[in-house]
Amino acid sequence: MNLDIVDIRDIFGNPQKYENEEVTLVGWVRTNRDQKSFGFIALNDGSCFDNIQVVYAADTLDNFSEIAHIGTGAALIVKGILILTPQAKQAFEVQATQVKVEGACPPEYPLQPKRHTPEFLRTIAHLRPRANLFNAVFRVRSEEAAAIHQYFRERGFVYVHSPIITASDAEGAGEMFHVTNFNLADVPLNEDGEVDFSQDFFGKHTNLTVSGQLNAEAYAQAYRKVYTFGPTFRAENSNTPRHAAEFWMIEPEVAFADLDDLMELAEGMLKYAIRHCLEHCGQEMTFFNKFVDKGLLERLERVASADFERITYSEAIEILEPVNDRFDYKVSWGVDLQTEHERYLTEKHFSQPVFVTNYPQAIKAFYMRQNDGEAPDRQTVAAMDCLVPG
Repeated sequence: MNLDIVDIRDIFGNPQKYENEEVTLVGWVRTNRDQKSFGFIALNDGSCFDNIQVVYAADTLDNFSEIAHIGTGAALIVKGILILTPQAKQAFEVQATQVKVEGACPPEYPLQPKRHTPEFLRTIAHLRPRANLFNAVFRVRSEEAAAIHQYFRERGFVYVHSPIITASDAEGAGEMFHVTNFNLADVPLNEDGEVDFSQDFFGKHTNLTVSGQLNAEAYAQAYRKVYTFGPTFRAENSNTPRHAAEFWMIEPEVAFADLDDLMELAEGMLKYAIRHCLEHCGQEMTFFNKFVDKGLLERLERVASADFERITYSEAIEILEPVNDRFDYKVSWGVDLQTEHERYLTEKHFSQPVFVTNYPQAIKAFYMRQNDGEAPDRQTVAAMDCLVPG
C-alpha cells in the first residue's frame, strides 16, 4: 500500500507545516466518543506518546455508522485536513474526510480507556506496550540505550558483544541460571555419580552470563577503552525492587585509568543519559512525574546539575556511626552498606549523589585491585559505588 503517511510526532513537532493540508494518518484507537452526528477519536500511531484528535461527521463519511461503533484498539487509516484550534483544549485536530477500518477490535479487548495496574498488565504482556505506562517505559528505554551508545562512541569506546551463554562466573557468587541440553528425566552421570557435563551440548557446565566484565577486560588490552551493554541474568531469590532475574548492564573497561577516571566517566554518563531523556522524552517523563513518581523530574534535574561528592568507605563509616540509632542495621567498619545507610548519605548528609570508594576487600568481588599501604586488618580494594538520592 503506497500511502504518504505523516507521523503524528511530526505534526506535534511542527503543526503549522501541515495547517489546512490533507494528511494521511495510521494508528490505533485509544478512545472513540460518538455524539450522534459527529464524533471524536483519540488516535495513536506509536511515533510519540501523545494522541491526535480526529473529528468525524455524518455529513462527511459514508461509513459514519461503522466508525461511530468502532472500539478501543481498532486499527485505522485516516485522511483529513489538519486544522489549528488554538482556543480549544488541543492545539489542533484532523477533520476526517475518509476513515478506513484496517483491523477491528472485539468488545472484550482488555485495554479499555482506564488506568490499569502493572499486575494486570503483566497478564497481557502482548498488549501492554499499548498501555500508557509501558508505552512510556519502553520508549524511554529505547532513547536511553541510544544515548548510552552515543556517549561512549563520542569518547572513542569500542562496543564489545560479550556472550550470553558462558562457562565462567564473572562475579564468583554462584547465583547463575544453568544452561543444559540434557533430558532432565535422564541426566547422564559419571563414575562418581555426578552429572557428566562432558556429554552436554557444550561439553562443559554452562550458564547464562552474570557479567560481561571478564570479556571486556580482555578486549581492553587491545582497544584500551571498551564497554559492554547487554542482558545479564542473576538467580537471586530476592523479591525486592533492587533485584531482578534479568536486566541490562553497562560495563566499561579502560586500560591505564584509575578510580578518578572511572568516577568522572560514570558521572558524565549518568548526566548525559538524564539530560538526553529530559530532552527527548518530555511527554513520557511528564507522565511518570504525574502518575507514577511525583517529584521525579525535580530529582533528575538535581542529579543532572549536581557535582557528585566523593568519599571513601572509611569516611562513610565515620559519618554513619554517630547516627547508628537511626538504622535497623548497625554500622561498623567492615560491614557492607545497606540501603538505609546509602539513603542517609545521599538524602540527609550530602543531599546529592555520592561516590563511595575503597571498600574492604572482604565485601567486594575477587577481581578488585588491592590498594597499597593498607593495614592487614583493614585491607581495601579500588572499588567504587555511585549512590543517588531516591
